[in-house]
Amino acid sequence: MEACGATRHTFYVLDTNVLIHDPNALLNFEEHHVIIPMTVLEELDKLKSGKTSTAADCRQAIRLIDQTLADAPPALVESGVPIQRGKLGPNGTLAILMDKAPIPAHCLPNDINDNKIINQLCQLQIRHPDDRIALVSKDINMRLKARACGIDAEDYHTDQLLDDISLLARGYHQIEGSFWDRASRVETRQLTGQTLHDVQLIDNLPALHINDFIIDEQGFVGQIKAVDGVNLQLLDMHREPLMHQEAWGLRPRDLFQALAMHALLDPDIHLVNLTGAAGSGKTILALAAAIEQTMVSKTYRRIIATRSTQGLDEDIGFLPGTEKEKMEPWLGAITDNLEALHMDDECTHGSVEYILDRVPLQFKSLNYIRGRSFQQSFILIDESQNLTPHQIKTIITRAGNGSKVVCLGNLAQIDTPYLNATSSGLTYLTECFKDFPHGVHIHLQGVPRSLLAEYAETHL
Repeated sequence: MEACGATRHTFYVLDTNVLIHDPNALLNFEEHHVIIPMTVLEELDKLKSGKTSTAADCRQAIRLIDQTLADAPPALVESGVPIQRGKLGPNGTLAILMDKAPIPAHCLPNDINDNKIINQLCQLQIRHPDDRIALVSKDINMRLKARACGIDAEDYHTDQLLDDISLLARGYHQIEGSFWDRASRVETRQLTGQTLHDVQLIDNLPALHINDFIIDEQGFVGQIKAVDGVNLQLLDMHREPLMHQEAWGLRPRDLFQALAMHALLDPDIHLVNLTGAAGSGKTILALAAAIEQTMVSKTYRRIIATRSTQGLDEDIGFLPGTEKEKMEPWLGAITDNLEALHMDDECTHGSVEYILDRVPLQFKSLNYIRGRSFQQSFILIDESQNLTPHQIKTIITRAGNGSKVVCLGNLAQIDTPYLNATSSGLTYLTECFKDFPHGVHIHLQGVPRSLLAEYAETHL
């Protein structure tokens, strides 16, 4: 692993959590040198067994490492094997960092794996004083320890598309006064049951995307169907019919819920992301729309309900019963909202049992979604803020023909270690699909669950 000439090299040393977060991470450092410590390989080996999503990610990372190193001799494995990139040819290298040299006195006790890796980096920095050694880790504490030992450390940012969560699209643009005051030209066309406006704006509105909504203070609501600079094509949504939509007896309580229900019921929309505070109505809206479209309109054959829950991967296999019985404790939000939809029934419990018997509602663990293909299904992913970008991709690609995916999440309540609002898979999905013509993202406002819940959300 010797630097040649006077050129200053950068060595990126990957922590285990980076390869679990993104099994393809080693391909994302362009022309630089990627190093994987032997300790990381040992950790991947310990975690690779089982049917958990973590185990599957470990196996995928190990296969890529093996494919990259191929039949390289030991000396080349230690110095760096060129990373082949298909038709682009080799670019950058991958090396395995062996622990051979004695531990420098100024580094950490060699008692835990994080310390072993940092100690190896201290040794590496001594051998290459003119090169930059950078630890890449999702673990903030490990990065702090590395910096304390004089080693550069950084987070893995490749799949982090935003630096500030406040920049995340909300799915709508609220205009002060009248939207039409911003238009220099308007042409209106009447189609079958629809009113389209071709609008030329005086000035650009910030960050407009297909299927975003325009809301003004004069009562106009429009959905962007095409955008090219200052030229927009808007579908007039007509506020009154929006507010009187109904799905399985549920009506929206505010305009934002109405926009969400419209997207959930639109057969041309295949992906809906609903974010918002706890109690803003995400789950009940999605569940009502799902039941309406499986029981009444027959748009979908079944509802697939799943969620990301810390501890579920390890615990579910030890629980008694069928997969549905194992999943029910973690999907209580679904049954709670079924009860809410039938609160006015004479026997709420009987109604919920009846619905669970009649509605083709299947509870699935994320572990068993890999490799599946769901046709004509309404796929409901609760707590999706706890998924990594790699996991969210794994789930979205399970959607077959005629299926709709609905991701629900609150980016202020992330329970997964090494994830935050900007690195969450839900944020990544929202940013990547903001120009997808068959996708809608809505950030719900307010907490209609109760006055108590609303006060707690804003004051605690």
